[in-house]
Amino acid sequence: MNLKSLAKDTAVYGLSSIVGRFLNYLLVPLYTTKIPASCGGYGTVTNLYAYTALLLALLTFGMETTLFRFSSKEGEDPRLVYGTTLRMVGSVALFFAAAVLVLLSPIASALGYADHPWYVGCMAIIVAMDAFQAIMFSRLRQTGKAVKFMLCKFAFIIPNILLNLFVFLVLPRYYQAPDGGVGFIFGVNLVCTASVFLYFIPELKGLGYGFDKALAKRMLRYTWPLLLLSLVGILNQVADKILYPWLVPGPEGKVQLGIYGACVKIAMILALLTQAFRYAYEPIVFGSSKDRNSPQTLIDGMKYFIIFSLLAYLAVMFYLPVLKYFVGSSYWEGLRVVPVVMAAEICMGVYFNLSFWYKLSDRTVWGAVISGIGAAVMIALNILLVPRSGYMGCAWAGLAGYGTAMLLSYFIGAKKYPVAYDLRSAVFYVVLTTALLKISNMLALAGLGTVALLAVNTGLLGVYAFCVYRSLRQR
Repeated sequence: MNLKSLAKDTAVYGLSSIVGRFLNYLLVPLYTTKIPASCGGYGTVTNLYAYTALLLALLTFGMETTLFRFSSKEGEDPRLVYGTTLRMVGSVALFFAAAVLVLLSPIASALGYADHPWYVGCMAIIVAMDAFQAIMFSRLRQTGKAVKFMLCKFAFIIPNILLNLFVFLVLPRYYQAPDGGVGFIFGVNLVCTASVFLYFIPELKGLGYGFDKALAKRMLRYTWPLLLLSLVGILNQVADKILYPWLVPGPEGKVQLGIYGACVKIAMILALLTQAFRYAYEPIVFGSSKDRNSPQTLIDGMKYFIIFSLLAYLAVMFYLPVLKYFVGSSYWEGLRVVPVVMAAEICMGVYFNLSFWYKLSDRTVWGAVISGIGAAVMIALNILLVPRSGYMGCAWAGLAGYGTAMLLSYFIGAKKYPVAYDLRSAVFYVVLTTALLKISNMLALAGLGTVALLAVNTGLLGVYAFCVYRSLRQR
């Protein structure tokens, strides 16, 4: 495995995904300060963005991974693969946006937004554009244009931040939005998403690379299990936010959902790490799939992911007394979900690393089955737990769903595509993390002051980093 290449690409993709999305997450304090928890407005934002994530998976229907797979296959023309993919996804996205706009009123009413149907229409257009752009972003990754990938991401992020600052800090001096500014969030997103097309003009030329019907059929046969896999994977992430208003109806449901959605953002640091790792790691794995050293690539990737995801987990938990200011004080009651949601994110990341056994062996149907079982566990537990324990039920259900998928993928993969993962190392780092957290929690319960506790936690984080350093030096 070319660790230098992985580190370099992770750094570049990390700058656009981790740093970029972190800058976007800086809007959360703005939203949660200007939109109080009691009004439920942030619950509306959380709910509709959950639908958007699910629809994005539906509209891209696994074609991002399929583009990588077919572009690396012998006998396939990468340009024709890209052109065919772009036309298929573009056509589906265009049809979806048109259908929603035609049926906007009944759809908005069914979702509970009859008073604000344009929220739904706006989000439909956004998700259609996002789906089309996702293929062009994948093309940049597939051709190794990491810097342009980063610049295109920032072409959305920076204007989005600036416009949000304007509409929430400057515009209220002259105009008070009747919905508390919720509509501005969607409107700004629409404008910024559309503007990114200006940077994709060279990639749009891929529409002229042609369309091969036979190739499209082969790609669809490969990708339909990935569609199911992607849908159930996203369901694991957003089903709780979609189901919550149904399980806890009325204004109180939107209030609680807003609190949960805001505090989950703190835990999303791990999701950002996983995304950056995936952007860099996926092309490397598929590129080395014909190499005999490919299993070692998977072993190394898993080890480094576990090491650094646990480091991120410790950092968030140790500095939570400071990080809680990331959301408005009216949302702090939901901070108890953070450790559970972060543990779920680690399970999801491990599952992503394990998933290569069925992707590389073209048995993607297994991914759909495994993720489907995980999603079923998560949805069932949401229905069972949320009416009794509120958003904590969402957090535990998510951990159970991801944990189930992770374990199933490991045990089935051990028979179908054996890889000798370094389990001893994984167990060591999990035990070390648990011990360090236990020490920190005992000191906090003993009444150690915040400043002193943060200092001790910094030392504990240094202990973890030192153990990692010693372990890697011994390789």
